[in-house]
Amino acid sequence: MKKLIFLVVIGFAAWHYYENQGFDLRDKIDVELSDLKITKKYASNSDSFDQDLNFTCDGRQYCSQMTSRKEAEFFLENCPDTKMDGDLDGISCENDSRF
Repeated sequence: MKKLIFLVVIGFAAWHYYENQGFDLRDKIDVELSDLKITKKYASNSDSFDQDLNFTCDGRQYCSQMTSRKEAEFFLENCPDTKMDGDLDGISCENDSRF
């Protein structure tokens, strides 16, 4: 009988500890997720800046081959034989609705 009471007390203590730690762990996960969202927000803003620096002329010539207007502008200004400014006004891919 003493063993049964001892096991019940130990079980209750373990359950109580687990429940308290579970809430702390969930709160910690929520905080870490919110930190991640903030970090992701700032990272996405800096990614667009870093992307400008990583463009290289690789033979692409057409707007359909570009992933952003910044990339198209880079290609038009820096790469030979591009076909992204049909009216020669210096604006690349101006009729492309994706940008």
